Amino acid sequence: MTELGIGIGWRPEIADAVEALPGIDWVEVVAENICAGHLPDPLVRLRERGVTVVPHGVSLGLGGADRPDPERLAALAAKAEALGAPLVTEHIAFVRAGGPLTASPALEAGHLLPVPHTRDALDVLCENVRIAQESLPVPLALENIAALFSWPGEEMSEGRFLAELVERTGVRLLVDVANLHTNRVNRGEDPARALSELPVEAIAYVHVAGGIERDGVWHDTHAHPVPEAVLDVLADLAGRVAPPGVLLERDDHFPAADELAAELAAIRTTVASARRAPAPVPAAARHGVGAAALRAGRALAGGEPLLIGAGARASGGLMPSPRPAPAALPAAVPAATAVRTEPRPTGAASAGPAGGGEAVRQRVGLAQAALLSALVAGTPAPEGFDVRRLRVQSRALVGKRASVVARIAPELPELLGDGFRPAFAAYARSRPMPGSYRRDALDFVEGLLLAGHPERRELTRWWRERADVRPPGLADRVLRAARHALGR
Repeated sequence: MTELGIGIGWRPEIADAVEALPGIDWVEVVAENICAGHLPDPLVRLRERGVTVVPHGVSLGLGGADRPDPERLAALAAKAEALGAPLVTEHIAFVRAGGPLTASPALEAGHLLPVPHTRDALDVLCENVRIAQESLPVPLALENIAALFSWPGEEMSEGRFLAELVERTGVRLLVDVANLHTNRVNRGEDPARALSELPVEAIAYVHVAGGIERDGVWHDTHAHPVPEAVLDVLADLAGRVAPPGVLLERDDHFPAADELAAELAAIRTTVASARRAPAPVPAAARHGVGAAALRAGRALAGGEPLLIGAGARASGGLMPSPRPAPAALPAAVPAATAVRTEPRPTGAASAGPAGGGEAVRQRVGLAQAALLSALVAGTPAPEGFDVRRLRVQSRALVGKRASVVARIAPELPELLGDGFRPAFAAYARSRPMPGSYRRDALDFVEGLLLAGHPERRELTRWWRERADVRPPGLADRVLRAARHALGR
């Protein structure tokens, strides 16, 4: 296992600070935000100094029902080679659903969503991981994600799910202790139990990040300081095994360099202390209200919009090319389809989906498509899910889309002022995310033009500078409004 040391997530906004920080052994970069043939100069300088750079992917969707996209795999492989990386990392998540496998619209989440801890989902994930491993020039490590909701009918704990994944594929693990804390608050899962079930010898490195609790819900924002509760989970892990690397993630609301240095120092102290003494008991008691608040259906209210974790820095990342969506959206799938619980023949758990392959993939795909449609297209929630939790997740996805669009098209918040987020939320509730955030911004402005927004002149100018076609005129607006009303 490569010894990495203490590192920090490299972001353009803090590139100068990262170069100047003392004691940085390595950095991690969001793979989708760089080009293999034109690396950012600050990253090149870090490499020339001998600092290890690890690409961290957010768009493969290895937990999805479809096999990994060869083009995405080739791009990730090229970036690993360009960086001279000792490994690459991704997530145990799905990020899109639908399409030919399920004969339903192809939908994008724009975020990392949890896979069910079932045998079917594990079979699909294992085959997808093996495909990825064969395509990458260096070892692959996968990260556990944070989630606001659970799947109904799960067949094993997260720790057992990860242990079987490692056993069947040999993949390494990127353990995010902030995500373990998030799942404790929001889903009542015990980080200590998860760590006790993990094959700790498979850990490639560890993520540490901050978040915030609002209305009893913990949001893994990567935009706030690392709380003591997350450091407690890190101490628990470090008391069990010496992690080859630990990395601080920060994706927004970047503090001054001295604050970043202080957080890195706290991480070093936590790891060193845990190796000399028993790990402290994580401080869960003061954060135990999340599940109850969600059951009570408390809405997120007030304050600034929240980012929601690792996908937040996919903002400039490449997304699939836009594809026309069929008119109909998938209906809710019964819980029996979402998770398969009937007994399997002996050995089936390790066989992978190749034998009953497409049927397994289709079951997983139908469940994921129904869930994602409920989250981004307003269709009914699949049977067995906590509807209130899905609403919280849906609002968070809309908020993230708005934040990313505001980042890549900062002129829009300037033009629309306080009306930007309400207008975007109204648009996003009826328009699932298209193939890219750039397309999302253009579609949003098109909707404002169709509605005859008061800032039409400025919005039209913005459109003309960025789109390849003319903005919709009066006749186009009438025709498109009629089509929308007729559902065509």
